[in-house]
Amino acid sequence: MNAPVTDATDPIHHRIDAALHRLASFGGDLVGHADRIGAILWSPPRIVVVGRLKAGKSTLVNALIEAPVAETAALEATSVVTVYENGAPSRAEVVKLDGSRRPVRLTFGATADLGVPETEVAYVHRHLPSQALTRITLVDTPGLATLTVANAAATERALIDGFEQTRSASVDADAAVFLFDSMPRADEISFLQRLGFTPLNTLGVLSRADGFGRGVLGHRDPIGHAVEHAGVLSRRLADVVGAVVPVAGLLAQTSHTGAFTENDARDLAALAPFAPLELFDLLDVGDGALPVPRDRVFRLIDMVGEYGLVHGRGPARGGAHQVNQWLTAASGIDPLRAVLDRSLRRFAVLHRAGRIVAELDALAYTHPARDGIRQIVSELKSDPALVQVGLLRSLRSLLETDPSAPAVTELTQLLRGATVAEALGADPSAPPEQLRTIAQERLVSVQTQSLSTRSAAEDAALVSLTQAYTSIVRSWNRRCERGPGPQARSGSPG
Repeated sequence: MNAPVTDATDPIHHRIDAALHRLASFGGDLVGHADRIGAILWSPPRIVVVGRLKAGKSTLVNALIEAPVAETAALEATSVVTVYENGAPSRAEVVKLDGSRRPVRLTFGATADLGVPETEVAYVHRHLPSQALTRITLVDTPGLATLTVANAAATERALIDGFEQTRSASVDADAAVFLFDSMPRADEISFLQRLGFTPLNTLGVLSRADGFGRGVLGHRDPIGHAVEHAGVLSRRLADVVGAVVPVAGLLAQTSHTGAFTENDARDLAALAPFAPLELFDLLDVGDGALPVPRDRVFRLIDMVGEYGLVHGRGPARGGAHQVNQWLTAASGIDPLRAVLDRSLRRFAVLHRAGRIVAELDALAYTHPARDGIRQIVSELKSDPALVQVGLLRSLRSLLETDPSAPAVTELTQLLRGATVAEALGADPSAPPEQLRTIAQERLVSVQTQSLSTRSAAEDAALVSLTQAYTSIVRSWNRRCERGPGPQARSGSPG
């Protein structure tokens, strides 16, 4: 169920694509609607990176893109939203609140003027030839509730529908990476809830893991301490984020952007004879106290931080390549990428599909060809391949209106399960017949609950659950009809 989504073969994309072809066959302006929605369907999911000022958002974006592009002198855009998308040639455009676009001239090493007041900017659209951006589009945001109200407002303008802008200027994010240190604040959680995501398509990042706790001079290794704390936060924040991953963004950025050179490795290795506390004490004395000039030591600190200055000296004996390998391993960037590429990206795809179905549904209420469009939407909603799309949409609606409803737990379990057994909460070794029985019992239970729902959102959730359990039962019935064979364990409820 949690296998990485490949858009070229994903049945969700192909079912919706076929529906859009049918929509276009009606002719007229529906051709344009189908083309526009199709472009959204086949573009990479948009992952928005949010957090307070100095939370490490831009550093993380640089590491994920594998280029020092975020919050650099190339763009005067630290207080506006910036969308990073794969594309050549490298270029930038300002997207205004009215949806119009204005090109920005980029000059290496110089600050580019956006050309319009920031209050008129929805976001900056940055195209970069980047392999890392072929599977996701990253959205870097200003700090929330920080030095000025304008920073938070800029993020809200671009990400929250109906907030001081038209929908055409929205970046339409599909999932969120939420950076915080130690513990998120109430206003941060409130903002996340306004974005309209579920915990399944929201990932928490415990940032600056290399400085966690008492830092590199403390009694505990800060990264190990951060890993332990992230596990606690994952359980404590389960109703906000799907997981919490600790990351040392500075280490990740340096290892992935080619900044660390052989000369840097030699300088770092030369500092090996000194104890950590002695090293920092001598750095305060002035030039001559250490075998490396102070300005070059400060360059090392800018690239690898105090943690890298202390623990990177051993790897530095093997040169820059070995240091970069160590930085990558220590930073936690690889586990973060794994979560992004599997779980978060998968739920982002489901979220995107849900928005497209909702848009088609809205079109059916306003367009003269409403009957034909309603037929298309009805078939999409009942398609077994889109069962999980309906489950996620129902979970999102229920969390907004009645987060304490019993169906929330059931929807979440079905969506998170890596196998049918996990989705049903059954023993992993349960035989197919037992799984079918459990699904049948759940189906009866859901149908009984539908007689006394408390809200329209709960009613819709029970419809989604009914479809999911019915799909599981039918799937196992078909397998039984085919006769004995390998016992399947993975796959969606569809």
